[in-house]
Amino acid sequence: MDTASAFSFASSYCGFPPTPSTIWGRWNFDPVLLAVLAAAALAAGLLLRGDRVRLVWATLAWFLAVVLFVSPVCALSVALFSVRVTHHMILMVILAPLVVLALPRHWGRRAPLLPALVVSTALLWLWHLPLAYASAFEHPALYWAMQASLSGSAVWLWLGILRNPRTGVASLTALASAMQMGFLGALLVFAPEPIYWPHFGQTLAFGMSPLEDQQLAGLIMWVPANIPLLFVVLWRLVSVLRLEGEPAR
Repeated sequence: MDTASAFSFASSYCGFPPTPSTIWGRWNFDPVLLAVLAAAALAAGLLLRGDRVRLVWATLAWFLAVVLFVSPVCALSVALFSVRVTHHMILMVILAPLVVLALPRHWGRRAPLLPALVVSTALLWLWHLPLAYASAFEHPALYWAMQASLSGSAVWLWLGILRNPRTGVASLTALASAMQMGFLGALLVFAPEPIYWPHFGQTLAFGMSPLEDQQLAGLIMWVPANIPLLFVVLWRLVSVLRLEGEPAR
């Protein structure tokens, strides 16, 4: 607890931890972030104006980014580890595939699956090591390094999972990603004590102990975060069965 009491949020990108009474006033109007979001919206509108389907996916990804980084979710993730993990999971299993669906359809057909799986897995585990995790609160550059590396590696992974013509290999890659994510989540659920000290003094205001907050985070990573990946596994396997059944018909 000494480490927690000495921890400072003075350099945290999303600011100081909010309380239940102040959370709804904690919107993030960072001018640089708003400029990047505006530029992304303009670029998507210009580049995809002739492709309504891809424009819809890009719009959904853009609105999701606004929710994650502009809304009070950003500040709440400073107080609760479970919200920060939810933030990461949305980046990796919802926003990333939306971005892939908005990209040109021929991209990713030759995307290597194993390197993408290894890199995305390594980054997920790296940023959830207690020391590396805490460092992301200490400087905005480290915060954005975490966000960019997690989301970027996830986009790379989803390019292969969704676009690679080797259906069986893609489904196995999605399954492997789900398994490693579930394993990390299970470790958090069954850990005997809390290990993410930036949140030690913040969770009680929201009705949870630090350990309960960590267990909730692990459960989110273990079960609901795996649903998109497992859905892709089933979709890919059904495609394999259909292809195998075509000669017989």
